[in-house]
Amino acid sequence: MAAPGEPELIRTQLDEIHERFRTYGTEEVVSYYPPEAEADGALFGVAGTNVRGMQWQAGDCSVPFPLHSVSKVFTYGLALEDNGAAATLRRVGVEPSGDPFNSITFDEVHHRPYNPMINAGALVAADLVAGRDVDEKVDRILERYRSYAGNPDLAVDQRILRQQLRSNDRNLGLCYIMRSLGMITGDIEEVVETYLSACSITVTAADLSVMGATLANGGTNPLTGHRAVPREHVRDIVSVMMTCGMYDAAGQWATDVGIPAKSGVSGDIVCVLPRYFGFGVYSPGLDVHGNSVRGVALCRELSATFGLHVFADPEDARFGRPSVPLSPRDATTGTG
Repeated sequence: MAAPGEPELIRTQLDEIHERFRTYGTEEVVSYYPPEAEADGALFGVAGTNVRGMQWQAGDCSVPFPLHSVSKVFTYGLALEDNGAAATLRRVGVEPSGDPFNSITFDEVHHRPYNPMINAGALVAADLVAGRDVDEKVDRILERYRSYAGNPDLAVDQRILRQQLRSNDRNLGLCYIMRSLGMITGDIEEVVETYLSACSITVTAADLSVMGATLANGGTNPLTGHRAVPREHVRDIVSVMMTCGMYDAAGQWATDVGIPAKSGVSGDIVCVLPRYFGFGVYSPGLDVHGNSVRGVALCRELSATFGLHVFADPEDARFGRPSVPLSPRDATTGTG
């Protein structure tokens, strides 16, 4: 059980850390993507949900934004479910590429994209999702994302989807190259639309924290009790987040923060600490890798403050890791 007063301590510390980083790093921002996000540069929210369903929020946690590359995590989970781990691995690897997320490079030894957290691998994962056509595939993806978030109102933002389809030459080029190499078998326009539809699903930081907590809880949503992904696939999903989730800065993230995570160019980050909690961050200013400047800094501080690095010495934590139960049974949900 949580120690007496611990929820209040966590909430207080989260508020203080959020305030400290609210104006952090504006001089380091190198891009906003998509372009209209520049007007949202001041937005900054962080939310956490533990495996008991207890939630904490600070800042702009109810502002909707498109998942963009964070969607890769959850589409990969559906590909694993539809095809099994071995068959999925034959089509898309789990090795970090060391290249930018949109690179046109492949694992030539194994004849596949390096991993599902970069565009090439995510397009193959979208191809692996079962369905008679793009509509059925997107419906299945959307249903599964709703299960992760415990939010039946999640939807594809059609305006964002149309924008992405209009400026999509690189993904189309990737698909044509991969089809020529036998890495993709489906209709290219359907593969791309499936992938971009997942990227265009809008969530909030609060939703994102629940999606992370669902993975932390072995694939079962801690708020609803519904299973979003079979337990046997959770380890593979979280492992590839740890090694490949932060674009070509994944190694630095693993060293500095040490929490499985995935970022997106909306300025979103989802983090998963297995058996404990998930949290979601939203801050649109990006660094040269395409990661949220404030989001990365805040996550680094959270990791240090609460001793969250998966390889950390518990004595290094300034406040100690939050002691939450490992099972959501008999839990009481609270919202801060």
